[in-house]
Amino acid sequence: MIETLLYKREFDPALGPAAWRVTDPRQLAAEPPDVRWLDPRRLGEAPALPEAVRAALPHGAATGVNVRHPRWERALEFAAPRPGKKRLHLLAVGDVGGILLTALKLEGAGVLSAIGIHDLNEKAVARWVMEMGQISSCPLQYDALPEVEAVPPERLFDCDVFVFAATKAIPPVGSGVKDVRMAQLEANRPLAESFARQARAAGFRGLFAVLSDPVDPLCRAVWRASNLGPDGKLDHLGLLPEQVQGFGLGVMSARAAYFAKRDPRFASFFTEGRVFGPHGQGLVVANSIRHYDDALSRELTRLALEANLRIRDLGFKPYVAPAISSGALQLLLTLRGEWHCSSAPLGGVWFGCRNRFVPRHGLELETLELPDALFARLRETERALREIS
Repeated sequence: MIETLLYKREFDPALGPAAWRVTDPRQLAAEPPDVRWLDPRRLGEAPALPEAVRAALPHGAATGVNVRHPRWERALEFAAPRPGKKRLHLLAVGDVGGILLTALKLEGAGVLSAIGIHDLNEKAVARWVMEMGQISSCPLQYDALPEVEAVPPERLFDCDVFVFAATKAIPPVGSGVKDVRMAQLEANRPLAESFARQARAAGFRGLFAVLSDPVDPLCRAVWRASNLGPDGKLDHLGLLPEQVQGFGLGVMSARAAYFAKRDPRFASFFTEGRVFGPHGQGLVVANSIRHYDDALSRELTRLALEANLRIRDLGFKPYVAPAISSGALQLLLTLRGEWHCSSAPLGGVWFGCRNRFVPRHGLELETLELPDALFARLRETERALREIS
């Protein structure tokens, strides 16, 4: 077995993960993290590395750590979670939360030990505890699925995963608002920031998962709020960047696949396609990485982006597919250490891509050789996210 090796780097702690699995030596170069990490060829020449590090790279045994982060050693602890099933706490059980909870209950048996729920509406909590308690697979297997229980405010962060699915305002169907997600930003940001400060006060060491819209800007707001000291300045003593992930990209991939099934022009998406960026404007769908077609990709991007509007045209809020495709299924993949679609810290923003958590190494981003036209779209999205944040 190849021993895990640490390679120390120094960059602004706000720009990327404190610990990550190195997939290319150029991720250890002088440049700080940004979307070029997704295609390391664009980072320039590989730096001179010790022989031991070069030997470890092909085996995935090299871990990069940002020693400018005051808690980089804690990042290594986060990268080595305790074994066994995890406890997940969910805030709150509205439209999205209720569907998410149901899917986690049904699919989380091998991953979750218990699910705690909290909501300002105590009757809603009581209702969901009863409903979930009355779901079981078959006789003699009544304990096969994770238990669901109410969680008081003071125990919200006594868990391995905290899921923020609360929302303060959603424009009603028929309101004429075209980008509903951005309309929610100002309403939901103070709420998300308040729970981020609670996570800091509790010394939370688990995953803070954001499902509320707009997912990606809220991730940055959560991270920043948790890292502000009493003087209002960043001290980086709150949540690690990689402790915060946004779960909104999964449904955009699923929507692209939905339209690809209905049009053979997009068939390559199933084997070679990818989605990048935010859950909303700035989304980038690639019909294929190997045979990228910019016009086809932009058309598929538009279809995926407007899919929620088609549900609204029918008179319904589009929350079922996001709760399951972006929420439950991606969260469970995350906890299994498998590749999933989520937003991870990259270049000072939270950027959607395929990634996974590798035990003892930390966050690993999928790296690909991206066509120039596609990479230009990622750069454009990165700039747009910085302007929002």
